[in-house]
Amino acid sequence: MRTEVQVPEENTRPLNPSQQQAARPGKHRKLMTAPKTQAGKRPNKKKIIITVLIVVVVLAILAVAAYFIKQLIESKYYFCSKSVKFIPLEKACDGKEDCSGAEDESACVTKFGANSTFPLRLITSRNVLQIFSPDENKWKSVCSDSFTQQHAETACKQLGYSVKPTYSGVQVGTLPTDLKMSFCTVGSSKPQTFQSTVSDLKVCSKGEVVTLTCSAECGLSRNQERIVGGQDAIIENWPWQVSLQSIGQHTCGGSLVSPNWVVTAAHCFNGEGRKALIRWKVVSGNTYLGSADASSVDKIIVHKYYTSGHNDYDIAMIRLESPITVGESRRPVCLPPQDLGLKGGENLVVTGWGHLTEKGKLSSKLQKAQIPLVDRDQCSSPIVYGASLTPRMICAGYMTGGVDACQGDSGGPLVYSFNRWMLVGVVSWGLGCARQDHPGVYTNMDQMLDWIHSVMKEYQ
Repeated sequence: MRTEVQVPEENTRPLNPSQQQAARPGKHRKLMTAPKTQAGKRPNKKKIIITVLIVVVVLAILAVAAYFIKQLIESKYYFCSKSVKFIPLEKACDGKEDCSGAEDESACVTKFGANSTFPLRLITSRNVLQIFSPDENKWKSVCSDSFTQQHAETACKQLGYSVKPTYSGVQVGTLPTDLKMSFCTVGSSKPQTFQSTVSDLKVCSKGEVVTLTCSAECGLSRNQERIVGGQDAIIENWPWQVSLQSIGQHTCGGSLVSPNWVVTAAHCFNGEGRKALIRWKVVSGNTYLGSADASSVDKIIVHKYYTSGHNDYDIAMIRLESPITVGESRRPVCLPPQDLGLKGGENLVVTGWGHLTEKGKLSSKLQKAQIPLVDRDQCSSPIVYGASLTPRMICAGYMTGGVDACQGDSGGPLVYSFNRWMLVGVVSWGLGCARQDHPGVYTNMDQMLDWIHSVMKEYQ
């Protein structure tokens, strides 16, 4: 209980009177200082800073631990959000419903087959635009009469592009015979598709057909020089190269063909548990293997006719959840026109992080090698690959061996430079690595363009 204390009356008489002394000259009173406060009565800034730092460090450790725990769980289990339970990752996409509502069977690799010829194409190194007439079962070159920028944008959008298309006219007389047999023109209205406005022409009134470039950003590299041998590379020179990673581990290569589409090999998705999208990330923009800047996967589409254990139709496409930002270290490679006309001996370049030797280890740094295209007759000879080589395959490498793609390079790009770098092949298979008389075998992009354009249109 608080009590009142009586204060005595003021008394001017000192309690201990002392003898008065006269002031001496030159003497001064010492300065009076404030009494020291007791320790702990005011905050200690140093202690506060240390406490804050400790809290931050602890939170950072917890965040890192949570990340790695999440990675560990995702590497082993699939989480059924509807039924709130975990199932082994191997049970996801196995054809059996283990989650309520078949949730575990929905986010899986999809098979897709084009049922008809894609109605547009660019052909030869001149990039001549043609339209397919299903009634007549033939291709018709598009005259430059009435062709506008709107038509260019419509055509490129159908082909899966949407970035700065350009077009011009090329004289009919300079074209191969098969490109000047049939002609057509497009209407002047804003078309949704070309097919709705096409009309036949016997001759082009201007004597020109349309040559079309659908992307101003594809196929550009910081260094346009040719490459010799197998050497270290940097991503800025091959900015379309990506690492396809399963649960954080590099599994295959791939090629950006647009800001949100990657081309790779179908066989990358063979094996137990590899069909669940949650396993996969696409890492772009890095010279060295790592998991930084990984993009999540929205769709994986493999060719309908590809089957595990066989090498034919070995192609797949990945749609990213969000498009990459195009820059010096991330840039799409150009898709080639059909009938580019490459011949045996043409210089091509293959890149990837695959094994440096057969049964060796992955390279931590991106590698590049210049290799020649092998003539089809030579590659399909009995001493090489014989009847195993189909029209959906091409060969590249040295018959003497020594330079080749290898395990871990699968799905990666084989490119050819003609003003810009074009994707002419996808690393597919081969007998060993760099063996004599057994060059690398690549998926032939010329035969897959219809399928690629159909996928991009179907899942746009």
